Amino acid sequence: MLNLKILLLLTWLNQPSTIKSDKINEAFAFAKKNNLDTTLCIMIDMTISSGKNRLFVYDFKQKKTIIAGLCAHGVGGGSTATKPVFSNKVGSNCTSLGKYRVKNRSYSNWGINIHYKMYGLEETNSNAFKRIVVLHSYTPIPNYEIYPGRLFGQSAGCPVIADDQMRQIDRLLIKKKKAVLLWIYN
Repeated sequence: MLNLKILLLLTWLNQPSTIKSDKINEAFAFAKKNNLDTTLCIMIDMTISSGKNRLFVYDFKQKKTIIAGLCAHGVGGGSTATKPVFSNKVGSNCTSLGKYRVKNRSYSNWGINIHYKMYGLEETNSNAFKRIVVLHSYTPIPNYEIYPGRLFGQSAGCPVIADDQMRQIDRLLIKKKKAVLLWIYN
C-alpha cells in the first residue's frame, strides 16, 4: 500500500504542464494589464476529462506548473460527467467560462473550510459573485487522477478541488497582496 502511495505521489509530482504556451502568454498579459498578481495564475482546462488533472497553478517566474489536480464542474443545465454545460445565469448551477479575479479568503462549509471569492471579469462570468461561485475543496474529491472514472455531482458551478490541492493553493494565495488570475477555458 505504501509503495502505491509513493508511486501516485511521484506520478503527480512529475506531471508536465499541459497548458499551451499561448494560454500562458495570454494569462500573463491579462494579469499585467489588469493589475493582478504576475507571479502565478490558476488555469482550468475544461477540454480535459474531470477524471484527469485539469486544474493547474502556473508559476510565471519558474515557467512551470507547480500544482495540478482534479476539478469538478457544475451539474446544471444538462451537464453530464463527460460533457459540461456552461452558463453565467444565476441559479444555473453551471460552470462559467472566463477569467476571474481571485481574492478574499473566507470560511467554507466544504472541504478544509476555506474558500476564495471569485469575481468574473468577462461577460461569460460577470455573475460569479452574485452566484456565490468560489474556489473551494470537497473532501471526497481524490488528490490523484481517477480516469477513466470522472467527477460529477460535487459542484453547483464552483471549481471544486481536492483538499490537498486547496491547502497548497491556500498557502500561495494567503500571501498575495494582489488578486490572482483564475481562468476557466474550453
